[in-house]
Amino acid sequence: MTLVDLRKLAIRKQSKIRFVLRNGMECVISEDGIARVPALKSVPEFNLEQELATATAFVMEAVVPARMKNPPQAKPVSMGRPELAAMALDSPGAVAAHDEHDDE
Repeated sequence: MTLVDLRKLAIRKQSKIRFVLRNGMECVISEDGIARVPALKSVPEFNLEQELATATAFVMEAVVPARMKNPPQAKPVSMGRPELAAMALDSPGAVAAHDEHDDE
């Protein structure tokens, strides 16, 4: 599971995905697929892709459109790496590519 996979998942599910970095900061991938580290004040001394590789716990929270009246309360869902990886790698494109190989 890569950062690109999580960015696509966040866009597809219109959700925010958060995980904690080794230095204690938090990375937030927004519903538009942009990864941010809100506490970052200068040039980082880490690689976000490498930090993701060590992350084991994630929080996914649905984003409610601003124009929606009386939006339902979205509760954050905590999940481990295997659950999130299954969601991220279970994209329609990946399934279609997998089906083509079954015919061979």
